[in-house]
Amino acid sequence: MRHSKSMYWKLSAYFFFFFFTWSASYSLFSIWLGQEINLNGAETGIIFTVNAVFALCMQPLYGFISDKIGLKKHILFLISGLLLIVGPFYIFVYGPLLQYNVFLGAIVGGLYLGVAFLAGIGAIESYVEKVSRKYDFEYGKSRMWGSLGWAAATFFAGQFFNINPNINFWIASVSAVILFFIMMSIKVEITESDIEQAESINFRQVGKLFTDKHFWFFIVYVLGVTCIYNVYDQQFPIFFSSAFASVALGNQVYGYLNSFQVFLEAGMMFLAPFVVNKIGAKKGLILAGFLMSFRIMGSGLVVGPYGISAMKLIHALELPIMLISVFKYLAANFDTRLSSILYLVGYQFTSQVGASILSPIAGVLYDIRGFANTYLFMGIVVLAFTTISIFTLKRDPKKPDHLEPQTQTNSNMEIA
Repeated sequence: MRHSKSMYWKLSAYFFFFFFTWSASYSLFSIWLGQEINLNGAETGIIFTVNAVFALCMQPLYGFISDKIGLKKHILFLISGLLLIVGPFYIFVYGPLLQYNVFLGAIVGGLYLGVAFLAGIGAIESYVEKVSRKYDFEYGKSRMWGSLGWAAATFFAGQFFNINPNINFWIASVSAVILFFIMMSIKVEITESDIEQAESINFRQVGKLFTDKHFWFFIVYVLGVTCIYNVYDQQFPIFFSSAFASVALGNQVYGYLNSFQVFLEAGMMFLAPFVVNKIGAKKGLILAGFLMSFRIMGSGLVVGPYGISAMKLIHALELPIMLISVFKYLAANFDTRLSSILYLVGYQFTSQVGASILSPIAGVLYDIRGFANTYLFMGIVVLAFTTISIFTLKRDPKKPDHLEPQTQTNSNMEIA
């Protein structure tokens, strides 16, 4: 299709700088809360809970608006604009507010982070997935650049944090400026059919989605598997740093490890579409669940930095398979006109609901029972829900219609 290659590279660049901005400001978030803001495990759990609550409030709204406006980039404009102030926000607003009053800081920070990053990423991913179907390129190959962006920022994040955490925040703002200009250059061709399809979305169609038992079975999988993954990752940097002779050394090594892991993840993101197309979306979800269970339980069983690092690197195999499987499973089994709602509500929103409930519980368990015992419990939960999903998730259709290239028959209108 005309402009397909150009669109791929622009959206890939957008992914790269969005994740670079996010990583620079957020990859050491739990360490920043603990070492700079001096919060304990329970207070850190509260922060993550508030973040999750704001994110889940935005996700259904993002989902409905995204499907209603179709391929127009209004939401990308909003998110890109918010990211321009990420550095000053952390340095001059968020940090001082948390030190003054944890709950006040949590609310203000949760609103910003929820809209800009935690819910914003779902809106961006669903938008790019729609465009990838229109322009006939694999979403995973574009999303790969997001992983590279995260890795590029994380590689130096630990070192910069030990010098001054604010350096990372200023770097994030510079990245956001580049991101904004990339967003302005993206122009998607929208046909009359695209407009009609988007305008046909209404609340009745969304309501029918919640009467589909297969949609609820998918939600059960998300609650028992992917939301545990989110909770596990929240305070993992603290656990990792504790395995070293000094916290500063742990922070630095974690930055290197996280960067290496995300580079591996990027390579797997390139290969994941081939793997999922070969085994099917359902089997991809099951495989990702078993890998996740092994990784989380293994983190509680291994001893020393090498063992913990090995468990962390399994993430690079698991996440790409899960993410690609989610998109392909939803597109194969549900109405693609509701693709943003399906992803943002069925996957992202449900994950955040689970995280908002489990984060404070996990924070207390970390303080009382320790990280290792808590990880063992989490891994067993993931294993149980993955096993249940073998029998509840819907089998893949033999010939999914959504894999056929989209034919453009109507006149195009270019949207800036």
